[in-house]
Parts: sequence; structure tokens; C-alpha cells
Amino acid sequence: MPGFPPIGMGVLIVLFSSLFFIQRHKDPERYERGVVFRLGRIIPLKGPGLVIIIPAIDKLVRVSLRTVTMDVPPRT
Repeated sequence: MPGFPPIGMGVLIVLFSSLFFIQRHKDPERYERGVVFRLGRIIPLKGPGLVIIIPAIDKLVRVSLRTVTMDVPPRT
């Protein structure tokens, strides 16, 4: 049929779009927050759940909100 791309082209489009989605999909845990740097500048904080970033432009840094306890030796 003229005007429609061949089946192979459709498969390639679906394959590349799914790889692009997998690469840009990040999911911080409940106890984490995501700080997104877009070209070196901070954009608003991302909470738990689906976070979509743009590959090669955005960088997601995960920050844990859990409390860290450390043993302090007694002073003598």
C-alpha cells in the first residue's frame, strides 16, 4: 500500500521508543527524593513515584531521607 511504512519500520519505531522510555524512566523509593539537574541547574524536587528525565540533558541524583545512627565512643 502506498503511503504506509513497511512493517519493519514500525517495529523499529516501537523498539527505539521503548528503549528511550526505559532509559528515561526513574522511580525513587518512598524514602528517597530525586534532585534533577537540567544542564547543571536544579529543577523542582521530585518525590516518590514515576520521574521522567530527558537523557543526555537531565541527571537524577537520589537523596535518602533515612536517619543514619552512629555509635559515639565514650570520652575518657
